[in-house]
Amino acid sequence: MNETTDAAPGPAEDLLAATPETAYFWGRVAGNGELTGNCVTVHTEDERAADALATIAGADRTGHQVAARESAHDASIVRYEDEYEIQVFGSPADRSGAALGLPIDGQPGGYRFDSFTDHRAPLVRGLLEACGTVCFRESSGSVGISFVHDNESLLQTIRSLLADANLHVPTDDLAETSSGGYWFGLADDADTGEFAEWVYTGSNESGCYSDGRRQKLRRSVERATGSDVGDLG
Repeated sequence: MNETTDAAPGPAEDLLAATPETAYFWGRVAGNGELTGNCVTVHTEDERAADALATIAGADRTGHQVAARESAHDASIVRYEDEYEIQVFGSPADRSGAALGLPIDGQPGGYRFDSFTDHRAPLVRGLLEACGTVCFRESSGSVGISFVHDNESLLQTIRSLLADANLHVPTDDLAETSSGGYWFGLADDADTGEFAEWVYTGSNESGCYSDGRRQKLRRSVERATGSDVGDLG
């Protein structure tokens, strides 16, 4: 089973135009990025994803460090992982705040992703890789998929995106995390195999994905179902 591909995205002519690549980019920004009046900053732990995001934005990677991260569900658990940073300066920051409702300078955001209706899967893929968690539950032999963020409005938007997808992925209600944020998970009866195939559809062709996140989801689904789901591309 091959998890690699030579495909890579090209630079976006307009970051606000609706394409699979820009949908993935703004999902990543919404889930793990910041906007100021003249700068978009996005973070990722995966070098392949960092290169893809930089190419889409026509920018360079601006930073790489090993960062300490608290577990989203248990602040007493700390792990260390790579963190890459990409910054885009100029009009995309201000334009995205107006067009997509993303928070600027810490102000509340409205998160308007209607322009990406035809590219919902790569948008959710960006969000999943930016603020989602995947685990295999040993006790039940099932896959746990959840989204975690400090902004309650973003999580409600993700729930709406999933509800509007043609999938059997009911979600649980939002709850607070021990670190003061919010989270929700796919319900126990959600079809996680269907979700995995849907969310990574077209990822090989576009090159927009995190190697580590895609592999973890694939392996978790295969352990839970006992079947080969391919490379999820």
